[in-house]
Amino acid sequence: MKSKFFTVFFLLVSAISGVTLATPAEELELEQLDRIERDLELQRDWAKYRWGKAQTDCYQNYWVDYCLRSARAQYRKEIDPIGEQERALHEVQRTLRKSIKDQKDQKRAAERVSPEKSAERADNQRDFEQKQKASAARAADLEQRRKDAPKRAQENKAGTQLD
Repeated sequence: MKSKFFTVFFLLVSAISGVTLATPAEELELEQLDRIERDLELQRDWAKYRWGKAQTDCYQNYWVDYCLRSARAQYRKEIDPIGEQERALHEVQRTLRKSIKDQKDQKRAAERVSPEKSAERADNQRDFEQKQKASAARAADLEQRRKDAPKRAQENKAGTQLD
């Protein structure tokens, strides 16, 4: 347990000191931190299992309250270090995610400024406006055809009478 704590602590300290890494390295580090988080969750689940088992065993004893207090104290001894590690881990994960997001935002901003992207946006805007005009023309044509429908029906009826 102590070796895991020191390993986690070492990884957290190294993660905090290397916040200015490149995005792929940060993402790899974030994956490692996610694995550490899963290990901590597993430790927490086992501690909860042992706590539940101890509670069940306590109810079979005569001194239930004393047994439950001591079992709860043992559970807290196991859970408190895990909680501290999780808080430190989550802080590092937040800083890494923020750094990755900032880098992606900077990349997007740089792409927006590039002449190729601005030309592409202008082309897209022109295409969109053309499509809007064509759609409006189709809608106007359809409305006109609906207005002319009774007249065309009358013409067709007059022209197709069989004697």
